[in-house]
Amino acid sequence: QVQLVESGGGLVQPGGSLRLSCAASGFTFGDYWMYWVRQVPGKGLEWVSSISPGGSTYNQDFVKGRFTISRDNAKNTLYLRMNSLNSEDTAVYYCAKDRKQFTRSDTYSLGQGTQVTVSS
Repeated sequence: QVQLVESGGGLVQPGGSLRLSCAASGFTFGDYWMYWVRQVPGKGLEWVSSISPGGSTYNQDFVKGRFTISRDNAKNTLYLRMNSLNSEDTAVYYCAKDRKQFTRSDTYSLGQGTQVTVSS
């Protein structure tokens, strides 16, 4: 059974930093593209970053230079380091696993999410 458990969210001041983690189990973590997506209340899911099984990374323009996605295949863990946070980054952040092995299909299975709130 696939499990994706996010942690590390919380309340942070504008300009601050957080590191999100996602503990994965129930599948061969190193075989899958992984993603971070987010959702603001009242809006749809928004792709943030993705990382290939080999570690190649891709980011939305609005997070380039601020967010860094990484993975530790030995620990079955996905990370998102977020710097220079602003109020527009306030959202529920979800760890996501591609539904296809080895391939980027941009179809996901999501974790339960972790709330990130950027406010003074």
